[in-house]
Amino acid sequence: MSDGRMDCLIVGGGPAGLTAAIYLSRFRLSVVVVDAGDSRAALIPLTRNHAGFPEGISGQVLLARMREQAELYGARMISSRVEALEIAPEDFLVRCSTGAFRARAVLLATGVTNRRPPMDETLHAQALAQGRLRYCPVCDGYEVTDQRVAVIGGGARAAGEAEFLRAYTASVTLIALEADDGLDESRRRRLDEIGVRRIAGPAGDFALEDDSISLACSRGRLRFDAVYPALGSEVHSDLARGLGAAVTEDGCIKVDVHQRTSIEGLYAAGDVVLGLDQISHAMGEAGVAATALRNDLAKRGPFLR
Repeated sequence: MSDGRMDCLIVGGGPAGLTAAIYLSRFRLSVVVVDAGDSRAALIPLTRNHAGFPEGISGQVLLARMREQAELYGARMISSRVEALEIAPEDFLVRCSTGAFRARAVLLATGVTNRRPPMDETLHAQALAQGRLRYCPVCDGYEVTDQRVAVIGGGARAAGEAEFLRAYTASVTLIALEADDGLDESRRRRLDEIGVRRIAGPAGDFALEDDSISLACSRGRLRFDAVYPALGSEVHSDLARGLGAAVTEDGCIKVDVHQRTSIEGLYAAGDVVLGLDQISHAMGEAGVAATALRNDLAKRGPFLR
């Protein structure tokens, strides 16, 4: 970096952002990662779905290893939140709580946040750590094989998640978070046909018991081995939208096959982009984005040793 100007600023220090940082720093570019510290990956007690870790690895340990690897090759980590992103001639101007920067390119790996069921922070953390509260059937459906499972939510999303989990256990219950389950008759028939029990909402008053998680609903207090909230997520695409970048109807950042957004010099990877919300997928997108970013910068002037 010279005069506070870097080759690339990465917003977000989750699996996508850190993978990009590793690639870009090994491309011998100057790289800064600004991370607010709220990656969803940090909430994972243990993932057994990530290739190369047959015994599983926690999200926090994985992120710590990735940060160490990125820093080994020269990436700089800043704990802060980006407050403003602006376009300037040949640069992006970035302001965060710890200062201001100029970057030739920006990669957004800002992710999403799961909408949570009504429970306090302490209970939420304990339920996650015990595997009683789970957010990703693709990641950990295997772990609830033959257990008593509840899906909390309504509409097509919740119905689809309940059907997906039915492949792992015969005991799947769909409980509406509110009074209306948001299902049409065809979806109700489908769930009935495959043996998913449907219970009207509202659902709340969650509690951890010795070997289960319980909740109150229209059938009284019920106990389950695991609960999956299917309540959607908040997409963190504000910075991209503020620049006028194209987004999907759900707010995900639109990108091309090389992870370029509609704004020149702006790239995006990970869960903030529409796709499979998986660590492996986020890392793959980040590798593509980092390589495209490097090659696009090289078109302005070659990188020579």
